[in-house]
Amino acid sequence: MILDKHTASKTAELLLQINAIKLRPENPFKWASGWNSPIYCDNRILLSFPVIRNFIKEEIAKQVEELYGKPDIIAGVATGAIGVGVLVAEYLGLPFIYVRPEAKSHGRQNQIEGLLEPDQTVVVIEDLISTGKSSLNAVDALLKGGARVKGMVAIFTYGFDLARKNFEKKGVELHTLSDYQTLVELASESHYIKEEQLQTLMEWRKDPAQWKP
Repeated sequence: MILDKHTASKTAELLLQINAIKLRPENPFKWASGWNSPIYCDNRILLSFPVIRNFIKEEIAKQVEELYGKPDIIAGVATGAIGVGVLVAEYLGLPFIYVRPEAKSHGRQNQIEGLLEPDQTVVVIEDLISTGKSSLNAVDALLKGGARVKGMVAIFTYGFDLARKNFEKKGVELHTLSDYQTLVELASESHYIKEEQLQTLMEWRKDPAQWKP
């Protein structure tokens, strides 16, 4: 869910501006999942742009406080959300932890890095939501560690029905700064893409797993 349409539009504009999001309908990307995609998102790029990362940090922090008050801890999902998660935690004056995809095979074999005490409240920060699988894997690890997860705030979501169903099934509340629909509308209105490219982007969104260029 998006809380503020102006923030959603501004976030999409900034991500396009620095090429954190690339639209390439004629020459699609291949995701690790094997899906063909006319869009690729790498929000870690925003860390290299101080003004933009400060905007993202402040907007996420604002949403965290509006939605949940101040939790005990901010948790980032490794690796993409570690950087922005640290920025948000610093801005709010809160402790920070991050969650690996799986426990390390050596040392203390941690999956959660940092200090988490049982029954502490946590808001999870994510950079990108696709199917939601890796994000919810992090939530499962936090719950197993004794945390009370209040919700998740992410920078961007593709808005797949699969992700929505996955979050609903887990009972995890998700809010994002921006989403695919906002991005595509902005790209069209600003003439960043042509009409035929818009049609391709909308077709892909209907069934991304089966879409072929």
